Amino acid sequence: MALTTKDIRNVVLLGHSGCGKTSFAETMLFESGAIKRMGSVDNKSTVSDFTNIEQERGSSIFSTLMHANWRNSKINIIDTPGSDDFVGEVISSLKVADTALMILNTSSGVEVGTEILWENAQKFKTPTIFVANQCDHEKADYEATLEQAINRFGNKVLPVQYPLNPGGGFNAIVDALRMTMYVFNDEGGKPEKQSIPNDEMPRAQEMHNALVEAAAENDEELMEKFFDQGSLTEEELAKGLTLALANCEVYPVFCCSSIANMGSGRIMGFIKDIAPSPADREPAATTKGAELVCDASASPSLFIYKTLSEPQVGMVSYFKVYSGTLKSGMDLSNHGNSGVERFNQIFVAEGKNRKQTDQLIAGDIGVTTKLKNSHTNDTLHEKGVDIEITPIDFPSPRIRSAVKPGSKNEMEKLMKALHQIEEEDPTLVIEQSASLKQTILHGQGQLHLDLIKYRIEKVNNVFMEFERPKIPYRETITRLANETYRHKKQSGGAGQFAEVHMRIEPYYPGMPPTEDLSVRSASEQELPWGGRMIFQWCIVGGSIDSKYINAIKKGIMQQMEEGPLTGSHCQNIRVSIYDGKMHAVDSNDMAFMIAASQAFKNAFDKSAPQLMEPMYDLEVLCSDTVMGDVMGDLQTRRAIISGMDSDGHYQKIKAKVPLAEMYQYSSTLRSISQGRAKFTREFSEYNACTPDIQQKVIGQYKETLQEA
Repeated sequence: MALTTKDIRNVVLLGHSGCGKTSFAETMLFESGAIKRMGSVDNKSTVSDFTNIEQERGSSIFSTLMHANWRNSKINIIDTPGSDDFVGEVISSLKVADTALMILNTSSGVEVGTEILWENAQKFKTPTIFVANQCDHEKADYEATLEQAINRFGNKVLPVQYPLNPGGGFNAIVDALRMTMYVFNDEGGKPEKQSIPNDEMPRAQEMHNALVEAAAENDEELMEKFFDQGSLTEEELAKGLTLALANCEVYPVFCCSSIANMGSGRIMGFIKDIAPSPADREPAATTKGAELVCDASASPSLFIYKTLSEPQVGMVSYFKVYSGTLKSGMDLSNHGNSGVERFNQIFVAEGKNRKQTDQLIAGDIGVTTKLKNSHTNDTLHEKGVDIEITPIDFPSPRIRSAVKPGSKNEMEKLMKALHQIEEEDPTLVIEQSASLKQTILHGQGQLHLDLIKYRIEKVNNVFMEFERPKIPYRETITRLANETYRHKKQSGGAGQFAEVHMRIEPYYPGMPPTEDLSVRSASEQELPWGGRMIFQWCIVGGSIDSKYINAIKKGIMQQMEEGPLTGSHCQNIRVSIYDGKMHAVDSNDMAFMIAASQAFKNAFDKSAPQLMEPMYDLEVLCSDTVMGDVMGDLQTRRAIISGMDSDGHYQKIKAKVPLAEMYQYSSTLRSISQGRAKFTREFSEYNACTPDIQQKVIGQYKETLQEA
């Protein structure tokens, strides 16, 4: 039977680390017959989590694409990491998924990772099904988990099932949608259907009525029938729930044990019967504000949501077909660079294994290799078609660390490897800072950077070590100063002569014009590193020829690029050249450049120089139990707490923190909260350093110069 777009389901598995996503994917594959035997995370034998580092850590780091054929439908399954350090893998998967399965650990309840993932799913307006997993755990508490989910995510969270006997003896699930009880043997798998016990009927009936009401609310005809008859047929109920789920008006809750293989088959049936197909979702948005309908008969277009480099294979591209039918051998145009890509081979994925196919229809997800110049976030389409699917907005980095190779000879090899990973991972930013004289990695967390290091050393065989990154301070002045500098050099032939009279003063927007000098011309320069430099030419009577203006500016900019205090960039200074001298033979550009540079440096020392440090707005989400420890740690980092708010079950702390105090904050927060907290940061402004910090930084800079 040929698949249609209506037969496809794209499901992303989400959940806090340790909730059992990978094990649940394994049961889905086993139940569908895609694999003959269930693997386990402990035995390092799952279809997902197949890389060496994932097996060493025992948790997901990359998203993994799999698929299961289930009752004349195809379910594409994307397993994702639970750690927020790898949020890029989650966001890219949500981009192409049509339904999210949010896995909850009933022994832990709603964890902070769940909260983060929920926020991401909401941004994509992804229909979500909750799965209360590990109901066979000794500490399983389904009721508490359900209550937390309703309190945190709202009354649209509606239970479809509940475990009759959670804990060590778990083997029965009451299903209020089908009004049936499923009883499993010790091997799990296909359950025996039994009648719901009489003492459980009131609860099951109440849950059933809530589901019927939720289904009826999304269709006027169903609502009228519900009011007239008080119930709906199974077909009507399915129709109403499909609409409700697709419109995010209901978030059903199922329960299971993925390791014991109890309950997954029923969830897959619900996905097939109720979850939206790609054709049932809102059309994809394009960068020009148009909509792209998921139609297999339309012109072919696809979106690359992930790229990965594999040894002996090269670049592997994961994509979703958004319209038309992609066929092997087809040429498509890259919207971003107008390059043409030939799809010589198309694959469907099963973890690390790939099976070649002739075509993929609209809504399906697949893999190809060896595209020449197409990467994550690229749209490819038929030549002559103007379509660009809205790209994924990846989060900004939250931590930074400097890196260096084991030896200078390996620097080129290290940078090549880093840029290869940066091409695959849009949440990694590599900065080669000329001013700081360091290569700095910006990532999502320490685990993220540790993964980069692992890959560099294991795959590329280049030793790499982290070191503390320098801080991009800024230098400015706080009062006016005048300075005169004469540069005179005689060396037998033509010499060098220039004399510059300079005034420097602090600049601020709206600053009044200079009154005691005759300003002949003025220019305002926006500096590449932020701030401004105002240059005023106040020469009257031709004591310095105007042809030397550019040379004088260049000498000033040399000092501003590497400031006198700490070698940091200078900013927000008004410079006035009001007098000087020149020589008909010995004056030249070089002489005036040197004179201006030295005059600026000397004036800077007299103008009460001020060191400025970058400040970041920090937002921490943590539980009540660790809030005091988090606050205490922030105070040791010179943080200024600006607010505290409750956010569901968690506390939100807002603070302004110097970048110099944020080093290794990711690791510290994880240690304080046992991994149950998250943070975001965003650059705010430059603030003046306190005198003690300024002296300390200047002293460290002088020591560095002496060592060099």
